Amino acid sequence: MPRDSQTATQSVSLRIAGVPVALDPSGAVWFPESRDLVVADLHFEKGSAYAERGRALLPPYDTAETLRRLEALVRRLKPDRLLCLGDTLHDVAGEARMDDGDRRRLGALVGAQDWVWIAGNHDPAPPSGLGGTASESARIGDVVLRHDVDDAAAIPAGELIGHYHPKAVVRTRARRVTARCFATDGRRLILPAFGAYAGGLNVRDPAIEGLLAADYRAYLVRPSGLFAFRREQLAPDPKRAA
Repeated sequence: MPRDSQTATQSVSLRIAGVPVALDPSGAVWFPESRDLVVADLHFEKGSAYAERGRALLPPYDTAETLRRLEALVRRLKPDRLLCLGDTLHDVAGEARMDDGDRRRLGALVGAQDWVWIAGNHDPAPPSGLGGTASESARIGDVVLRHDVDDAAAIPAGELIGHYHPKAVVRTRARRVTARCFATDGRRLILPAFGAYAGGLNVRDPAIEGLLAADYRAYLVRPSGLFAFRREQLAPDPKRAA
């Protein structure tokens, strides 16, 4: 792993089970050898889901903003294949609520390269009529890609998952900084949520730390790039602090 640094880097190169990957400051993972691009937890139509259920009146622009960021990422990296690690839709009714223009934009993205929809707990089936391939998991070399860990399956050599929306809290001299983050111990890599309205769970929460070795690293996603921190440099969730 790279040496811990509080200097921003535009990407972080490391290996998961011997397979080279690059952590991108967008929150995506890039496999340079196979030209695979991986994103997790887009949660399209979360804003409309909250409005429909009366939970919150959020501006109804999350799908458009998430698509804008995804389009920019595809233009920049030009992948041969894009894999979505589940929870692409916030709920099974999200496709019906999606604006026609947003649906056309998503369809154009799916048609621009090979596309794999990994099933998530929010969306067991992918959007219909857009193409792509639906799967419970995928594999790149010795790395398994899926939405969440599978306790019933054999422990893989390497694994990429989403689902947990990791974020990290770091105390500086001036303030506390909270940001989405990647978390990895070299075998398992947990991706941050890519969706504009996706929330986050503190990486120090047992639900996340229980999936990683004690010497894991977190890579904070900030506008200026990625910042690497060791576990002991990360602040715990204050709600769980003793």
